[in-house]
Amino acid sequence: MRSRYTAFARGDVRHLQATWHPSTRPATIDVDDGLVWRRLAILDRVAGGPFDREGVVEFAASWQQGTERGVLRERSRFVREGRSWLYVDGDVS
Repeated sequence: MRSRYTAFARGDVRHLQATWHPSTRPATIDVDDGLVWRRLAILDRVAGGPFDREGVVEFAASWQQGTERGVLRERSRFVREGRSWLYVDGDVS
């Protein structure tokens, strides 16, 4: 989760594609250069340990665009394939 947040903050589309499950990965990922990600807070985690195949992470990511500020809150679902965790989907609230 933290690496994906960092990838969004840096505009690293390559890492986002590599960590997105192929079944739900979009053909293109657009990042907004005017959007600045400020902070990530992990609110909850379910499973996702070293012996789990699935996991859920709830987070709040603070952002700023010009003078506007906000928080994106999402409950994200991940699956492990081999030694890698892949983002499947999430519920934004």
